[in-house]
Amino acid sequence: MNSHPPLNAAFELASDWPQLLSQAQQLAQSFSLGGHGRRRAGPGDVFWQFRPAQAGDALRSIDWRRSARADEQFVRENEWQAAQAVQFWVDNSAAMQFSSHGESKQHRAATIALALAILLNQAGERVGTSDGALPPQTGRAQISALAQAVARRTSHDFGTPITTDLIPNSLAVLASDFFGDLAALRQRVTRAAALRVQGVLLMVLDPQELDFPFQGRTLFESMAGSLRHESQNADDLRPAYFQALEERQAQLANLAQHLGWQFFIHHTDQPASGALRDLYHALEYRR
Repeated sequence: MNSHPPLNAAFELASDWPQLLSQAQQLAQSFSLGGHGRRRAGPGDVFWQFRPAQAGDALRSIDWRRSARADEQFVRENEWQAAQAVQFWVDNSAAMQFSSHGESKQHRAATIALALAILLNQAGERVGTSDGALPPQTGRAQISALAQAVARRTSHDFGTPITTDLIPNSLAVLASDFFGDLAALRQRVTRAAALRVQGVLLMVLDPQELDFPFQGRTLFESMAGSLRHESQNADDLRPAYFQALEERQAQLANLAQHLGWQFFIHHTDQPASGALRDLYHALEYRR
């Protein structure tokens, strides 16, 4: 019994980015935004709040109309309106093509990431890729280019984020099953954090990877076919598998917490809207 077949060349080269873009647009449209703002003072023309004047405030910042209604002076503050750069990496390795129910991990990760990019673009943010191939920009053409970028596939078994072209003080969204080299991931994310890049890690898993339903004689083979393991009784592997998965998730959560990032887990049999909501709000508090 094969747990999953290797990719063939035609599958590796397939691209479904128009369908991906359509699904991401629908997901973004279904997301109720409410107010969008940085919720911190800064240059802009959108009113945020009045606060009592403090020593050092310039006279021109005093709102005299509001101050006239009280016994103290008030400063009018607007919300920060500077555009933020948000850079994406969606794992396009062979492992991400796995699916036990129709939608691959990559397709789900790409749909969520692209829907998030659409929402950010609508809010005036600049979006692009973390590898520098698509520098952060705004506009519909940029979203189409991003859809093509996250829909590409490779024949590598597992992926590692490309973070060499992250912009200092930007935001990063990295989506993967994170089954690859953890040391390489830690090194690259730590390097990004040193550039004051803040971000999120989204771990996308298939239900079969959560249930481990294999029994009896089973041949496990990586999606690219480079790794093989035959077990006479797959049931015996279940405890060790679950322990390894839990340890990997804990390591990712600890890495994110140590660097001030956030870590989320999403299963492809769950609504994509939940992950989109989590990511959007995670970035909202960092903008």
